[in-house]
Amino acid sequence: MITIMETLSKTNRRDFLKLALTSGGGLMLSFSWSVAAATEGLDDAAFAASEVNFNSYLSISPDDVITLFSPNPELGQNIKTSFPMIVAEELDADWTKVKVVQAALDTKKYERQLTGGSGAIPHSWGRLRNAGATARQMLIEAAAKRWNVSASTLSTENGKVIDKSGNRSLTYGELANEAATIPLPAEIKLKDRKDFKIIGKAIKNVENPGLFVGKPMFGLDFYREGMLHAMIQRPVSFGTKIKSVESAAAKAMPGIVEIVQFKNNVAIVGKSTWQIMKARKVLKIEYETDTTIESTPDHDNFFKELLNSKEATVRRKDGDVDTAFKNAAKTIVREYQCPFLPHNPMEPMNFFAHVKADGVELVGPSQTPDMARNEVAKLLGMAPEKISLELTRLGGGFGRRLKADYVLEAAELSSIIKAPVKVTWSREDDMGGGSYRPAVRYRFEAALDARGNLIGYKLRGVGINAGNPTREDNFPSGAVDNLLIDSVEHKSAITTGAWRAPITNFLAYAEQAFLDEVAGEAKLDPVQFRLNLLEKAKKTPVGAIKYDIDRMKTVIETAAEKAGWGKKKDVMQGFSVYFSHRSYVAQVAEVEMKAGKPVLQKIYAVADCGIVINITGALHQVRGGITDGLGHAFYGNVTFKNGEAEQKNFNSYRLIRLKEIPEIEVHFIDNGIDPTGLGEPALPPTGGAVANALFRATGKRIYRQPFIKQDGLEGVNLGAKM
Repeated sequence: MITIMETLSKTNRRDFLKLALTSGGGLMLSFSWSVAAATEGLDDAAFAASEVNFNSYLSISPDDVITLFSPNPELGQNIKTSFPMIVAEELDADWTKVKVVQAALDTKKYERQLTGGSGAIPHSWGRLRNAGATARQMLIEAAAKRWNVSASTLSTENGKVIDKSGNRSLTYGELANEAATIPLPAEIKLKDRKDFKIIGKAIKNVENPGLFVGKPMFGLDFYREGMLHAMIQRPVSFGTKIKSVESAAAKAMPGIVEIVQFKNNVAIVGKSTWQIMKARKVLKIEYETDTTIESTPDHDNFFKELLNSKEATVRRKDGDVDTAFKNAAKTIVREYQCPFLPHNPMEPMNFFAHVKADGVELVGPSQTPDMARNEVAKLLGMAPEKISLELTRLGGGFGRRLKADYVLEAAELSSIIKAPVKVTWSREDDMGGGSYRPAVRYRFEAALDARGNLIGYKLRGVGINAGNPTREDNFPSGAVDNLLIDSVEHKSAITTGAWRAPITNFLAYAEQAFLDEVAGEAKLDPVQFRLNLLEKAKKTPVGAIKYDIDRMKTVIETAAEKAGWGKKKDVMQGFSVYFSHRSYVAQVAEVEMKAGKPVLQKIYAVADCGIVINITGALHQVRGGITDGLGHAFYGNVTFKNGEAEQKNFNSYRLIRLKEIPEIEVHFIDNGIDPTGLGEPALPPTGGAVANALFRATGKRIYRQPFIKQDGLEGVNLGAKM
């Protein structure tokens, strides 16, 4: 039993639930995503002091339709299915009568409307359950009042309140108006896991029908009568600025309305994207070096200089590292490097803006709509309250749409041309002038004593616009007596940003490949080597332990069991495990030699993400993360020449192909804890598992991505189907 005020005392005391009769009748429940309980009458100061900032509305109509207005942008993580499943479970609703509607940006009703960091379900789990359970209790009270019986004698099932003693029932729709007059319950009771009927089932994406028939759902689909279209020519090389523009020929072409130069951009405005794309080709723009911006590196030498820098920022230091390495029986030093990577969502950047004297209308795909609106407000010198932002479905993001640059372009252009306009990026714009995963290089060092024990560990990360390229508190921190983790950053004109599983997408590969080498030097099985470190962290921890030792140990042991680790003939296996976004994933990759070439046949994955809401969506997230991690580890690569990206479309930028995806077997740990992240955690371990398997097959270690560029791997096959 959960008491409302008890729960509030442990949270942010934020308005959770208010009641209102809808204009068409029925019960409207407004609940906050920032707390897990209900109350009334909190003042604005309490509202503003909230630390976690979501809210939304649950409505039950007289015709039994339950609607959840979801503030989170949907970019493929399946929250539009998972969210209503949670509410419907606690509500005992008829799943076929539950729907979700994308809410527009509204900071008076909702806060922290964003999607990123695999945080939607972990954040909303308790809030949604309490919302459903509260509504269910009020419906029971309404039925008890109508029948003049005790609420304790009633139950609910499939959208109905049932009085088994009287052999009668009422639908939620029939009770909705009366329920709206019931006082908020002082206590609510959540279901026991054993009674779940919806959570944990395989439920199809509720948006599949629209996706299958091509229903206009995305930003690129958006159309407004009378709007103009625009594409923007940005500098082709980072660190340059416009010197001159010859636009007369482009402006004279059919359908072109204006050619506008603003900041360091030239916008071609017209009546259709096809017309402006043709006009763009005849623009003549001359650029010159911008001496106010640091030049971009075109080679790897600067990485080596940074690795030896004396100005590194210490991120974590335990014990006496210098003495440990001085007294070591053996030391191992390895370096790993990754390139820049574009995000490449299926839908390139786009946004609609209409700037008027009395306000601004924005429509399009954004992972951070509130931030986008605030930046537009700052740009235009306008109060945010005068700007509306309507969210479309996002055609992918992977972190690219956390930024608001493309929204600002649309707003600024609309303010200049005094007209509604949709700005659309081409694939070349997106890949050649977008925001990249930072290029990073790591140096790992390990010190072993005479018995093969890991007594010293160093990690230095250097990156281009990467901020802190380490995760200093992740494993094996806490398991090594003497440890030093530091970092160096190089500033560049190349724009970088969060890329799926930021930093850990490559750090996990480098770390797990290095630990395999250390295990080999210690003459220990790679799996047992990791388990030994975890056991040490549990018995004699060093410094802070910010990962769950038992959860990590469980996924390691389960993955080894499911894959038959070390028990298969003529199968070379590689192991990897990683903790990110509150979840744990262990993987075993299997490689076989065929006709003298290594073939990646299968990947086993074991994930501990807490309670799985929708097994279909969860499987898609794990398999998709593995495929993404595998493809980019093998092929992803953007290089720069004189500050210009050399790969600008898929003819020169290689992605994994369908036939190259190996068999992926997924298992989930059923430990009953609240859900943790799943959109990103399956990607980081993939590169390490595959690289370690390839070493056992070929005898060659891999120290750089993309793998396919490394000696001896040109002939490797991905997927048994090749």
